[in-house]
Amino acid sequence: MIKKHVLIGFLIGLLANAAGIFLYILLFSNMDLEATLQNALQNDYLGKIIALGAILNFFPFFVFIKKNQIYKARGVLLATVLMAVVIAVTKFI
Repeated sequence: MIKKHVLIGFLIGLLANAAGIFLYILLFSNMDLEATLQNALQNDYLGKIIALGAILNFFPFFVFIKKNQIYKARGVLLATVLMAVVIAVTKFI
């Protein structure tokens, strides 16, 4: 049961991050999604876009904390940590 709640929180964290990336590109980029991501990868600022997308993880995290759904909040936190690892890997490669 606990693993299920952590997994749900993790998936919500990944979706919130993806939504944040999409929202950032929609609002601040003149190119489409694919072109922006390719340009970000080529010019080494993909990690910054991922980090800005991760800002949206605050909302489900604090909603889960407020509703005392600690394991779902833990899953969102794990998704955020995964994004930090992805950013670190993209910086070193």
